[in-house]
Amino acid sequence: MPWLLIAGLALAISGCAWAAHSDNVAGVGYFEQGNYAAAINKFQRAVEADPNDADSYYNLAATYHRQGKIGNQQPMLQQAETYYHLCLDRNPDHRDCYRGLAVLLVEENRADDAFSLIQRWGEHSPSSPEPKVELARLFQEFGDKNAAQAHLQDALSVAPNNPRALAALGKLKEEQGDPTQALSVYQRSLASNRFQPDVEARVATLQAALPGASPVAPDGTRLVTTPTAPLR
Repeated sequence: MPWLLIAGLALAISGCAWAAHSDNVAGVGYFEQGNYAAAINKFQRAVEADPNDADSYYNLAATYHRQGKIGNQQPMLQQAETYYHLCLDRNPDHRDCYRGLAVLLVEENRADDAFSLIQRWGEHSPSSPEPKVELARLFQEFGDKNAAQAHLQDALSVAPNNPRALAALGKLKEEQGDPTQALSVYQRSLASNRFQPDVEARVATLQAALPGASPVAPDGTRLVTTPTAPLR
């Protein structure tokens, strides 16, 4: 399951107490080194410094998730689920948290719970494209490409230039054997957000394979505090 990965650690700068921010920065560093015990300690300190910061709870959840999966330790996976829910209690639209929790539920053979989780998010935020994109990912992962495409089209109906929805639709078009359409959709995604190295790589590959394909000159900026998530 190529997209069933723990999402990159969130690190919000604005709105967080400086102490929590500093502990999150240190925790991310330990996480990237594989020192999960030290990372957990820092993220717990961040929660103590700012108990309302959803990102700190997400960071704890993601770290317990990673550690529990590596060691096949069920208590840590249960801790991860608890912290994912604490994150969502504080930010009901935390995209990475929904993704991480859905991944955990699928890994625990609770796919129905994962679908219900994302569907409830969509009901809570009907004007947001994000739950529609995540629901499309779930359907695609379970082999229902028609449903996946329908949800991506729904996402684009409310946010026509959403780069994540466009990137996902481009990947789906590739899998359906339509490289020309895939290239066009990928280019639209890059035009909306040029900081997508995986999408950029797919564009370059398709342009090389398709005679007469014209390059795109994307624009747009985005601050990135963690590695870009892989193309799903």
